[in-house]
Amino acid sequence: MSLTIFVAMPLFLGGLSGALDKNPRVRIETSLGSIEVEIDAKHAPATAANFLRYVEAGRYSGGRFHRTVTMQNQPDKKIKIEVIQGGVNPTFEKQDFPAIDLERTNVTGLHHLNGTISMARDGADTATSDFFICIGPQPELDFGGKRNPDSQGFAAFGQVRKGMEVVRKIQKSKAEDQGLKPPIDILSIKRIP
Repeated sequence: MSLTIFVAMPLFLGGLSGALDKNPRVRIETSLGSIEVEIDAKHAPATAANFLRYVEAGRYSGGRFHRTVTMQNQPDKKIKIEVIQGGVNPTFEKQDFPAIDLERTNVTGLHHLNGTISMARDGADTATSDFFICIGPQPELDFGGKRNPDSQGFAAFGQVRKGMEVVRKIQKSKAEDQGLKPPIDILSIKRIP
């Protein structure tokens, strides 16, 4: 009996340490379905922590996907991208946490691939709560890419693991220019236990 406990204990601890090393996952519940995202806390720790801070504070509950960028709705751009962009509940828009430093893709090793989640920004160190999800590979959003004039790219911090069909459904929703009309509701974003 003691041998069984001795053998089982390392197996249990080995399984537990493996679980603790995993990247956290979140479920984005929208009015069109759910999207499951793996957050890469190892390669983009500051950006991941920033996003998860908004998740834990419940700021995305009642939020919305408000922007869709398609090949057709960016006629003035030489470098075209395809993304959907979401943000916090409008009640909290003026209560963002302080902006974070940009974790550039040439440092993190992450890239803007199909299903990559990344932080929206204006200047290099201005990202707060808005995020976007890529539809198809978007290398022009990486460091050195030409979509943003400063060529600093955006901070990729995770990957959609389930629900890309929902992402595409959001992208194809009714819009005026790039604004989703009406916005697509984010019911909640919560960690998956």
